[in-house]
Amino acid sequence: MTSASSPPHPVTSGKFVTGSTLGHVITMTATGSIGLAAVFFVDVLNLFYISLLGQKELAAAVGYAGTLLFFLTSLAIGLSIAATALTSRALGRGDRPHAQQLAGASMLLMALFMTAAVVLTFPFLRYLLGALGASGETAELALRFTRIVLPSAIPLGLGMCLGALLRSLGDARRAMFVTLGAGAISAVLDPILIFALGWGLDGAAVATVLTRLAMVGIGLHALLRVHRLLVWPAMPVLHNTLRPFLAIGVPAVLTQVATPVGNAFVTAAIADFGDSAVAGWAVIVRLIPVAFVALFALSGSVGPILGQNLGARRHDRLRATVRDSLKVVLVYVTVVWVLLAMASGWIADAFGAAGEARELIVFFCVFVAGSFMFNGALFVANAAFNNLGFAFYSTALNWGRATLGVVPFIWLGAQWFGARGVMAGYGLGVVMFGLAGALLCRKVLKRIEREASTDDALKT
Repeated sequence: MTSASSPPHPVTSGKFVTGSTLGHVITMTATGSIGLAAVFFVDVLNLFYISLLGQKELAAAVGYAGTLLFFLTSLAIGLSIAATALTSRALGRGDRPHAQQLAGASMLLMALFMTAAVVLTFPFLRYLLGALGASGETAELALRFTRIVLPSAIPLGLGMCLGALLRSLGDARRAMFVTLGAGAISAVLDPILIFALGWGLDGAAVATVLTRLAMVGIGLHALLRVHRLLVWPAMPVLHNTLRPFLAIGVPAVLTQVATPVGNAFVTAAIADFGDSAVAGWAVIVRLIPVAFVALFALSGSVGPILGQNLGARRHDRLRATVRDSLKVVLVYVTVVWVLLAMASGWIADAFGAAGEARELIVFFCVFVAGSFMFNGALFVANAAFNNLGFAFYSTALNWGRATLGVVPFIWLGAQWFGARGVMAGYGLGVVMFGLAGALLCRKVLKRIEREASTDDALKT
């Protein structure tokens, strides 16, 4: 970080307070999708390389470790959302010096909380992996892998925060390069460390650590050398940032954790119908983030647009951004749904699925995939709530979706139609929460505009 006394960058308003809101939504979502796709691809490639070693315990160990490490990733994602919201608002107000201080404070807070999470988790790794079901040699391998990778959760959090800060500036291209560049480095390092050097599982772990360090390097170069956004925050700024940072970050973290909880309920329900059904669900779980990558990118991409326009008090553009985001969801999901339905048989064949597994995959592609229109609406609402000061709403809706929107629907579906009924319930349960999110988002926008009008009236 540069010193707070360094010559500040000229004060300018945010990039997103002018121009087409639809254009901003599409550009940010497209670049965010590419970055996320790179992350998904590297994860699959890493697991593929491990599987080539021919020891099933290795792949299982990576799976257990990944499940545990996911919770730290969720912490990093949630805190990154807070960094985006706070910094983008300052940029929208045209207060770049304050945005620089907020960016520096966000980085320091990210480092502090990620370090605390690592320190608190490390002594209990063996117990936590055992609680997930790891045992015997698999547990020892998972422990070894996790001990190497866990400390790199700190640079992972910093890298995610840097990418979020670049998005808050509107620099979608460089934000994409943070993950895309790191993904490319991982794709090169994995085969070298795993096979060429013969490090096996340890090589995969070291490659993960180096990749996360690369994220920090790429992000720092863009934020320091190109944008000069980071400064070391003054103590009052750091102190004043803590409460709003946690007010957004904590609910955002809880929101991230809700999805795997809902998936766990589905997995348990599917398990009653045998290994073939579980195998089909396992393919679907891996298919969803690839097919709907733009929806997962959307919530992080729309946030800076909303934050800047909130800071600029452009309430008309807040409404337009939400409306345009929902249009993108509708078009994107329709196209993906049609493609999945047309390719459903080929997808099942590509994974070698047969019997119940094949039927489940085809049923998801032809019927259930369309429900992601409502998932997309919920993602847009999440972005609005997180960046407009109503983060608790996103937590409530997502946990409602993961529990009330899953358990009763999949239970009834299982009673009436078996494994396919579970899939149908999984899709139907999101409908009411997607609609509720969209309606509540509309009310929030009206409330913000009404309160702003009241404030203006009092000032005059």
